[in-house]
Amino acid sequence: MLDETDKVAPERADYVEFVTTGAPATGAFHCSACGYGVTVQSTLPQCPMCNGTTWEREREAQPH
Repeated sequence: MLDETDKVAPERADYVEFVTTGAPATGAFHCSACGYGVTVQSTLPQCPMCNGTTWEREREAQPH
């Protein structure tokens, strides 16, 4: 049984939110199936490379 300190918080840095084709979106995304990147300002398309329908938002660059 997990105690309170062992639970995984959804706001962790390694948490990835998936967004589906047709969803309203603005910014840079990459296809979760093949990695193809797009920048959108309206809605997410179907991936032109693999026909995938699930996208991940690009992470912002972390300063060193």
